Amino acid sequence: MNRIEAELENWHDFEVESRKEIIALLRSIGEKNQLIRMLVHGEADVCVTSILEVDADNNAVILDCSINPDQNQRILGARTLSYETTLDKIRILFASERVEQCRYQGNPAFKIALPQSLIRLQRREYYRMNTPVTNPVRAVIPLPAELGGGTSSFPLADISCGGIAILDNKLLLGDTMGKTYEDCRIELPEVGTVITSLQIRNMIDLTLLNNKSNRRLGCQFLDMQRGALNSVQRYITKLERERNARIAGLG
Repeated sequence: MNRIEAELENWHDFEVESRKEIIALLRSIGEKNQLIRMLVHGEADVCVTSILEVDADNNAVILDCSINPDQNQRILGARTLSYETTLDKIRILFASERVEQCRYQGNPAFKIALPQSLIRLQRREYYRMNTPVTNPVRAVIPLPAELGGGTSSFPLADISCGGIAILDNKLLLGDTMGKTYEDCRIELPEVGTVITSLQIRNMIDLTLLNNKSNRRLGCQFLDMQRGALNSVQRYITKLERERNARIAGLG
């Protein structure tokens, strides 16, 4: 499962299923010439395309071809494809099954079935909130045998509905870009425990004021249940209220 497919699974609460709304969104994407990332076989095979036409009468969407003939053949041979774009700073995700060849205004093009649903994420849904520095929230991550086994606890630096950033000041996780850790546990104060898989998406080494080094790892939630996602949303709302109260108190 690639990143966008995983997000499609995780973001049920932001799913659009209205055929009329889906057609309107896709037509707006096409009219504004928004580029679309088409994932053929995950992140390693990405085609940049655009919507040429939304054919509502035939439940079809016409897409531009790749300039690479070999990639076009891989696209036509793929069983499922994932798509990611933005519209007015709103992130749009959807998927399709097989792509067909067609012609549009005399030029080669692709045709996919009109999606039955898509995911629409406004900025708020994936906006990251800093977590408390004192008494920090912690993620308990099971370590594989090659990293010593057992579990270890890592303080959170921030949290969003899409993932967390953790601090690995002992460098226990090593060079783990792209690695997934299953059955991770996050205790959210006044909300409850969240169980999720975490995939390491990015890494940055920091030098603190005392010259000690620290490593910040950006982690994406995978296979998160809807109830757990709701808990994360409630915790982010709690953090926002506390922050706004502090700002009001300083005013």
